[in-house]
Amino acid sequence: MSALLGRWPEVRNTLTSLGLLLAAVLLAGLARVVARQQRHRPRLHAFTLEFLATFQLCCCTHELQLLGAQEPARPSWTLTLVYFFSLVHGLTLAGTSANPCAVMMQMLLGTMTPEMGAVRLPAQLLGALCSRYCVSTLWSLGLAEHHFAERSLACKHPIHTDVLKAVVTEAICSFIFHSALLHSQEVRSKLRIHLLAALITFLAYTGGSLTGALYNPALALSLHFMCFDEAFHQFFVVYCLAPCLGILMMILMFNFFLPWLHNNSTTNKKE
Repeated sequence: MSALLGRWPEVRNTLTSLGLLLAAVLLAGLARVVARQQRHRPRLHAFTLEFLATFQLCCCTHELQLLGAQEPARPSWTLTLVYFFSLVHGLTLAGTSANPCAVMMQMLLGTMTPEMGAVRLPAQLLGALCSRYCVSTLWSLGLAEHHFAERSLACKHPIHTDVLKAVVTEAICSFIFHSALLHSQEVRSKLRIHLLAALITFLAYTGGSLTGALYNPALALSLHFMCFDEAFHQFFVVYCLAPCLGILMMILMFNFFLPWLHNNSTTNKKE
């Protein structure tokens, strides 16, 4: 009994963080219901949904990183949360990407017009910055012992290797994830969500200790905004250019070196 009482503060902090994660998902979900009234204005509707998707993803990732930092000796717990919330995002954020690289991929493949891409990219940027401000405000309330505003404002120095390895890590993660995203369209949606969640968890496990395995410029900006301010060129190359390089490599490979695979995928989508 005394052991349980001794662990109660830790349990309470974990439950508080999980409550904030679920609150962010529910808040974004309610906002999406309201946004459905703007379907007659497709650009405004797309902007709103992309903003909410990026806001949800970034808020949850802030809190997940914080939970992982509190339990460094239990990586399986953090990976379980990554898998679970990847499922949640996959179920709730259908039709959005919350990732500038995914928008870039769709525009290069011709499945999204440049005009729509120009609408979605600013929405993602705004959602990333707003999530950072919201998380900082919530943490300043001190709802849990590990919540304080200064934690979200400081640069956490997430790159734990040299720049070249960091670039390769982010590029490979982007290549693998977006290749799976592109070529799993014909898989049943319920199975596809689980497969992508498992892949995200695997990439977080393998590349997380080097760069965080973000392969998402908007998410990187939200998580490491102060790092961009302190070492802009390094973080821009690792978290913005490298994921885009992975996209370009993927498109070149499947369009020029493995065109049969890309053509089969396109045929299946049309059918």
